[in-house]
Amino acid sequence: MKPVNLCLVIVVALTGLLAACGKHEAIAPEPAGPAPAAAPAVAPGATAKPDPLPDTEWSLHGEDVGEQRYSPLDQVNRGNVDQLGLAWFFNMYTRRGIEATPLMVDGTLYVSGSWSMVYALDARSGELKWFYDPKVERAFLARGCCDAVNRGVAYKDGKIFVATYDGRLVALNAADGKELWNVQTTDREQSYTITGAPRIARNKVVIGNGGAELGVRGYVSAYDIDSGDMAWRFYTVPGNPADGFENDAMKMAAKTWKGEWWKYGGGGTVWDSMVYDPELDLLYIGVGNGSPWNQAVRSPGGGDNLFLASIVALKPDTGEYVWHYQTTPGDTWDYTATQHIMLAELEIDGKPRKVLMQAPKNGFFYIIDRATGELLAADAFSSPITWATHVDMETGRPVETANARVFDGKNITIPSNAGAHNWFPMSFNPQTGLVYFPSFVLPVAFLAPTEDKDRLPSQGYWNVGFDRMGNAAPEIPEAALAAEIDKNVYGSLIAWDPLARKIRWAQEPGRPTNGGTLSTAGGLVFHGGKDTHIVATDAETGEVLWSSDAQTAVLAPPITYALDGEQYIAVAVGIGGGLATEAGPVVHAWKVPNLSRVLVYKLGATASLPPVPNAERAMPKPAAVTVDRETIEQGQVVYQRHCSYCHGDGLRTGGVTPDLRWSNQGIHDQWQEIVREGIFESRGMVSFKQFVSAGEAEAIRQYVLHEANRRYRELNPEQE
Repeated sequence: MKPVNLCLVIVVALTGLLAACGKHEAIAPEPAGPAPAAAPAVAPGATAKPDPLPDTEWSLHGEDVGEQRYSPLDQVNRGNVDQLGLAWFFNMYTRRGIEATPLMVDGTLYVSGSWSMVYALDARSGELKWFYDPKVERAFLARGCCDAVNRGVAYKDGKIFVATYDGRLVALNAADGKELWNVQTTDREQSYTITGAPRIARNKVVIGNGGAELGVRGYVSAYDIDSGDMAWRFYTVPGNPADGFENDAMKMAAKTWKGEWWKYGGGGTVWDSMVYDPELDLLYIGVGNGSPWNQAVRSPGGGDNLFLASIVALKPDTGEYVWHYQTTPGDTWDYTATQHIMLAELEIDGKPRKVLMQAPKNGFFYIIDRATGELLAADAFSSPITWATHVDMETGRPVETANARVFDGKNITIPSNAGAHNWFPMSFNPQTGLVYFPSFVLPVAFLAPTEDKDRLPSQGYWNVGFDRMGNAAPEIPEAALAAEIDKNVYGSLIAWDPLARKIRWAQEPGRPTNGGTLSTAGGLVFHGGKDTHIVATDAETGEVLWSSDAQTAVLAPPITYALDGEQYIAVAVGIGGGLATEAGPVVHAWKVPNLSRVLVYKLGATASLPPVPNAERAMPKPAAVTVDRETIEQGQVVYQRHCSYCHGDGLRTGGVTPDLRWSNQGIHDQWQEIVREGIFESRGMVSFKQFVSAGEAEAIRQYVLHEANRRYRELNPEQE
């Protein structure tokens, strides 16, 4: 979900397809040899004052250089977590997706929100110290995937670094938020966006970008921390061979492509995970999907299509290629390898190995020697998986099933393009030896392109190479559709044992709202739980020990820090991203409000959140449909192609963008001006005049009216 982040979730709304997948059961914990050291415990309900802690910061994106997201703080533990209460909260200034990992440095909490805004908050009280708005043009929303989210800032030497949605990298003075330098890292005329957090590698700040769905060529760039000057750039897919290759790595990669892929951009954007290894002095980057997704369109004749869906190791001083491992050769399902990359040292076959671990979208958990790129383990963490049976350890390649590349709109693919695990960061607890992350089951049935337009680049909609009508919602009552989805689309927090190479425990499946995780020496895993709760789970057993209603989805990972002897748990919350923008049929019925906030907890705190505002409003009675069925069907096709990525398949939105079925007469009166003239461009609704004719725009409107009338009758049966 690229981003629950998810990045473009396509969920099959056809009940027959959804019913083909059964929900797995919760998995009880299994013993795993000698018990780990017990976490400090206080009897439940006890009021003994815990020992004070030294001040402890969270200054790196993943807490430590290996991004294990494990904290040695143990004041909050299994025995007293039930005494955890809200210390303070801060309301952000926007109402879109929140996916950021906060940083805490020298008593200040630095957290980014939607539209790349940065808030510096007093870590003790929540008081705003300074605020930075990069003033991203809202029209850029049409150039990106999965909402105007931001996954966090970086800190180094008194500077805060933030990457903006419109492709800039900005250095701020950590003390007052003033700009130190501001550089454009992308071509603003192309559909590049940035949602990921920068990383620090020595004296450089490194950033990638997104946009593979809209036809760009991916790359990662490094900039001097002090000056903002670009030090190097590494492209992840080859360009037009006629123009020459930037380096030998691109020359090598080009041999794995067919056709004229460069006309489509190629994709391979590094939109999230990167990590610098100071021990080996290597930078690891996770590379995304192809542009378009469908390999038969972008690279007819096949090929591995390097470096799509790969982990690539680079020299941080020069950007020189060192090694790669490709998780999904010839990717055609949007199985990115941009998910969290974690560094660790594990004893494998009796020898200590410096490894990296990743659970990418494709459903397999990988352990790779981070010095050489050698594959050490690859095992399915998700069930079912329909595209591959296993990974061949001799070749390092997945063994695809016979129907893996059958795209007839009926063959079910699991995982979907949302992945079995998406951007939500995982954590590793050295006490238990387990890795914790959310896993999802979201079925999809891809439909091969039926029109030439779906095989061409730059047509004014996502460059996926599939027919979007494969995702159109059926005309069944909305309650029935929601019930089928809740039965067959689900997620669960799992504890993965990387040495035993299997799930140790898994929580009872529920709605796929589980967020990123934090592990602590208190024997706890903090994470987003079902629906709108932040949860503390026993790291050994998977039992939920504490839960608090955040009033909105908790997708971003929590962090922890200590000040004045007290341990705090902090998390940024707010529904959005791919979950709420593209997965309309999945989340529409949940009615989860977006209350973009920072929430901070500590033992004994008693603050409370205000009541949730009532956002319900009566549906206006829609005007009558004035065209024939053929025109309505035309409108549905054009809507699915151009509009559904923001307004949801079948007009079911997740609450971030307007539900068009509720459009009042004023909106219908200005329909042509909105769709074709871009009068709402400042709100992110750009002109589609180049791609949608006046007749097609009217057909969309009539389709909206058709669906609005159907929904109005469901809500007002007494008027039948």
